[in-house]
Amino acid sequence: MTTHRVVIVAYPGVQLLDVVGPSEVLTVASMVGPGLGVPVDYDVTLVALEAGPLRASGGLGIVADLAMDEVDGPIDTLLVPGGAGVHALADDPVFEAALANLASRAGRVASVCTGALLLAETGIFDGRRATTHWAWCEQLASRYPAIDVDPEPIFVRDGDVWSSAGVTAGMDLTLALLAADHGDVVAHEVARWLVLFTRRPGGQAQFSTHLSVRPPSTPSLTDLLGWIPDHLERDLAVPALAERVGMAPRTFARAFAKEVGMTPAAYVEAIRVEAAQQMLQLGDAKVAAVARRCGFGTPETMLRAFRRRTGTTPGVYRQHFRSLRSSSAGAA
Repeated sequence: MTTHRVVIVAYPGVQLLDVVGPSEVLTVASMVGPGLGVPVDYDVTLVALEAGPLRASGGLGIVADLAMDEVDGPIDTLLVPGGAGVHALADDPVFEAALANLASRAGRVASVCTGALLLAETGIFDGRRATTHWAWCEQLASRYPAIDVDPEPIFVRDGDVWSSAGVTAGMDLTLALLAADHGDVVAHEVARWLVLFTRRPGGQAQFSTHLSVRPPSTPSLTDLLGWIPDHLERDLAVPALAERVGMAPRTFARAFAKEVGMTPAAYVEAIRVEAAQQMLQLGDAKVAAVARRCGFGTPETMLRAFRRRTGTTPGVYRQHFRSLRSSSAGAA
């Protein structure tokens, strides 16, 4: 059995879940892998500028095993978490040099959340696609224009350089790293052990449409946003929605776009696609039935909307999750 060496970088103010979440994924993988007939052995080392105790998020203490300059030899995976302490280190030349040295010896480099801001200082993201927590994507893009920042996915892989959105997305990232190392069966079994609802694909958006839009200031529009997801089979065209809130269609369309940040049609389509995704993941209804229940009417209409929103087809999307369920059941 070959040991996979993982080095996680810590610092004062590091987000604790960015450290513990990935570490637990790898620990559980080493536990369940042999039972599946797959040799899995991850050796995780926590490092910081200086070895010893430091304060993470929430004031909780953690202990760095080694100083960054004490790490010798090659590293299989280098993981850089985010946290409030990132901003004190972004212009620290000592930390930057130590991190660049570790990254140069790593076969694979990954960031969680605002850890991308630290890795960006090393230049490793230059010319590559990357992501971070949605609240910091604009800063990452403006400060490091050589990076192709994608604010949508929960994680991104560009060759041997990976990055993820915030906090819990670090576990999705690590499950994807695990799948790359040992296959989907092991990754899905680890997700089951950790009681994660599902192993989310990297292309999934960081948050749902309902959470991502601006809260309207008009009460009737706020109520409408809550009503739409429960009535997807209804007529949700502009005239019908306008009538529901007591506005003229043109007035409604302008007010909706101004307050919500997207047109009524785009919002309804996004909500319907998300509902279809849930039905395809969790149920066995035929695509035509899913299209009808989600308000698309025909499978062809749903196919076009699904491709626009997810980059894939309903059939391929369902098969992905069906394969994961089958492989997990077979391994149990």
